[in-house]
Amino acid sequence: MSFLSQNAPESKSNKREEVKKQYRDVEDGEETGSDDDTRGKRRKTEKETEKEKEKLQESELVQMKNLENSLFGSLYSPLTFGKVEEEDGSALFHVDRSAVSQTLDHEDDDDDDDEQLSDEESGQVVGVRKGEAAWEDEEEKQININIASVNRLRKLRKEENEGLISGSEYIARLRAHHANLNPGTDWARPDSQIIDGESSDDDTLDGGVDDILRTNEDLVMKTGNKLCAGRLEYSKLVDANAADPSSGPINSVHFHQNAQLLLTAGLDRRLRFFQIDGKRNTKIQSIFLEDCPIRKAAFLPNGSQVIVSGRRKFFYSFDLEKAKFDKIGPLVGREEKSLEQFEVSQDSNTIAFVGNEGYILLVSTKTKELTGTLKMNGSVRSLAFSDDGKQLLSSGGDGQVYVWDLRTMKCLYKGVDEGSTCGTSLCSSLNGALFASGTDRGIVNIYKKSEFMGGKRKPIKTVDNLTSNIDFMKFNHDAQILAIVSTMNKNSIKLVHVPSLTVFSNWPPPNSTMHYPRCLDFSPGSGFMAMGNAAGKVLLYKLHHYQNA
Repeated sequence: MSFLSQNAPESKSNKREEVKKQYRDVEDGEETGSDDDTRGKRRKTEKETEKEKEKLQESELVQMKNLENSLFGSLYSPLTFGKVEEEDGSALFHVDRSAVSQTLDHEDDDDDDDEQLSDEESGQVVGVRKGEAAWEDEEEKQININIASVNRLRKLRKEENEGLISGSEYIARLRAHHANLNPGTDWARPDSQIIDGESSDDDTLDGGVDDILRTNEDLVMKTGNKLCAGRLEYSKLVDANAADPSSGPINSVHFHQNAQLLLTAGLDRRLRFFQIDGKRNTKIQSIFLEDCPIRKAAFLPNGSQVIVSGRRKFFYSFDLEKAKFDKIGPLVGREEKSLEQFEVSQDSNTIAFVGNEGYILLVSTKTKELTGTLKMNGSVRSLAFSDDGKQLLSSGGDGQVYVWDLRTMKCLYKGVDEGSTCGTSLCSSLNGALFASGTDRGIVNIYKKSEFMGGKRKPIKTVDNLTSNIDFMKFNHDAQILAIVSTMNKNSIKLVHVPSLTVFSNWPPPNSTMHYPRCLDFSPGSGFMAMGNAAGKVLLYKLHHYQNA
């Protein structure tokens, strides 16, 4: 037993070695006998596997291409609409799309190329009739949009009281509005869209490109800045001087450049400052001038000083930082008994006073000294600065408007104000493009200054809604509103929508008494409008179109 047990593992190992040796002999025989055959077989199998891989990749690419075409359409063929393809009923969704056959094969016949070019030159897409929409969304007819509730959509209204419109109508108005703001040019349009040199697109402007080049107005206005004509949207707020009303007529109201500070002044000899928020309008300070019933008071545009004048030979300058009054005058070399009427230049450098016998007195805001004089033919009644203080407009008893260059101290142009025998009021827009002239007969002429100085004396608009002497006028900051005031009659105030040259129909407010208006001012962003009257009140209004005070 012991002998068998010792020799058993040796017999097993010998058998394994014999089997391995036979297996190696067979392999050696095959390799030595047919080396060339085995190498050829291996190369064939490798080529077959590579071809199979390429076929698989090509089939995958074809499947991906077909899937892209079914979802997004061919990248090389233009899309056509109106033809329905037959789809398998098991598809998840149906695509209503047919493609114009355009192959990229370079072996196409010349006839096919000619037919393809003829279709392209016709300017029409296969499957779509001219004038028809490619497709319609049924949900657009079911959606209603309120264009009156959003400021930037109010420009789409055709009527002032229009509110809800359908989705399809909303899209049509957006397209028309875009076409009006961005009119196409003839050279960029296909020949089929131009008939006898005129565009066949009804959405473009009537005058075309020529009308755009004839004006220097902005082609595209900022969002929400276009004021609608017809009716002015506003709210009546707490009186600006409710905390301390005046005991006499208010002759001046003026907003500071920060839009929060408002000054009021009048014949009660008090200069008051209020912080305007539309709710409480807290009084900040009240200053009493013993020897000067105030006829006019105004901030310098830079906000550093207040110029105060009355029917006196002198005037006052109030420094806001030092809270100190300086009495200036009489002016050296002049004998004017009254310096009550003046205007301040936009650059805060010059004060122009109305003098005697047609003289205009120019005073420096820094030195408070007389720097020069200008002389009109007739008496001077009104002044207005323009072009950032470089030019000055004046009018008076001769019914003419003078344009002065303050750098050369010469008259650039003098023209007759149409229908005027005596000019009583002038005002200019901040950019200097427009100015308005009021007369003693209640007529206001609005001019483009460039046209007026070019010899065209015809105003772009004549406003004759008032019948008494025009005493005060004011453009708001973007020159979309012109306020006209006459102190002779109650509620004698009008607001003009300048872009359309029409008067707002709901101003003055119906069923409300504004008493005798005397002065008016807009805040720097036109969010507030303050109006002083003869009863000593300063009425305050919020203009909803303007978001900033």
